[in-house]
Amino acid sequence: MTPGWTEDRVGALKKLWLEGQSASQIAKALGGGVTRNAVIGKVHRLGLSGRAAPSQPARATFRPSRPRPAAQPTQAPSAPRRIESAQPRPAAPTVPAPMPDLPGTATVMTLGAHMCKWPIGDPSSTEFSFCGRRASEGVYCVEHARVAYQPQVRKGGKDGAAELARSLRRYI
Repeated sequence: MTPGWTEDRVGALKKLWLEGQSASQIAKALGGGVTRNAVIGKVHRLGLSGRAAPSQPARATFRPSRPRPAAQPTQAPSAPRRIESAQPRPAAPTVPAPMPDLPGTATVMTLGAHMCKWPIGDPSSTEFSFCGRRASEGVYCVEHARVAYQPQVRKGGKDGAAELARSLRRYI
């Protein structure tokens, strides 16, 4: 059932609309079965233009922070020079060399794009893994690429023409 749009209701609608009230707020203020959609339809039919103020506060737009220029270093007072003593300096702590990549350390979940994908073990066992070392040739490390990519071996000492003639005889 559509609400009866009396002159008083239309006047109140125009006033509230120009104040920036939302359609829901206007419907509630008018009462008597006026819905939000009825208010929107009447506003459209009346051709009411924009509002004096938006019904919702304007949202702040996201602006990424701009990098600030680094502060110019000020001329610091020169520190007094340190006189080296005759005592030897303590040796810098040594960092142990990284362990070579051990094959079999990568799982399906940890296998990355540039890791050797050579399978190690039985895929149905829980110990199954992949090599995991740095891949250098395609998808395998140097060691596994040597196994995977074998050079083509020529059969016997036959020359190319004799081999071609033999292979063509099959088709004649």
